[in-house]
Amino acid sequence: MENIIEISGLNFGYEPGTLNLENVSFSVPKGCSGCIVGPNGGGKSTLLKLLLGLLVPTSGTLRIFGEKPENVRQKIGYMPQYHKLDAAFPVSVLEVALMGRMRSGFWGRYSKKDRIAALEALDEMGIADLEKRSFSALSGGQRQRVLIARALAGEPELLLLDEPTANIDPGAEEQFHGALECLRKRMTVLTVSHDLGFVSRGIDMVICVNHFVSIHQAAAFTAAEANAVYHHEVDMIKHTHHCFCNCSGGTCSHD
Repeated sequence: MENIIEISGLNFGYEPGTLNLENVSFSVPKGCSGCIVGPNGGGKSTLLKLLLGLLVPTSGTLRIFGEKPENVRQKIGYMPQYHKLDAAFPVSVLEVALMGRMRSGFWGRYSKKDRIAALEALDEMGIADLEKRSFSALSGGQRQRVLIARALAGEPELLLLDEPTANIDPGAEEQFHGALECLRKRMTVLTVSHDLGFVSRGIDMVICVNHFVSIHQAAAFTAAEANAVYHHEVDMIKHTHHCFCNCSGGTCSHD
């Protein structure tokens, strides 16, 4: 099976003589769904920035689609934590989605193709009717889906999500998980999360990050293994989900 991500002997440190991530080696197959978990300060955000090409390894190799991350950003969709954005910025839902079409050499004018891609992404997330609404007027769950639409508008092959359910209510979280289940059917998705409940939601692999990185098959990931990563007792909670996206004409094979 083709690997989307290949990491070998990677070390990274923000300061000379100090390593925040050490001897990291793993691969992510095409079409795989993974969850990056670990304690605060363990290196989850650092690993995500390395995958985005925002940081460069101190040593070792990191390849995405066989290239350095900064060379294939057009194939990578990224959803940041919405609460880190300025929600009061005067921008519409469609304008946020169109940001996913920005490319090198962009001069501030979107093409008809760009607008069609952005509208299709909003429709896939079930929020096409909100295209003219202000982003600041939306609920937390709606904002999450707009940010996914922004990532999807760029037609990525790899989707990276940073704490996608942080600071949203349980009802919105269920809607988000339903949409995410549909996306996993057609692209490689990696999610950074503090919520170990993600592990039971259609995830194939668990990427545990705490200075070192260990890989586990989600189906066999146990509370004991989670405890070893977090260094304290944690709960593994199983969930059910409902699909709220517009996949396959309104029906989802995950339901």
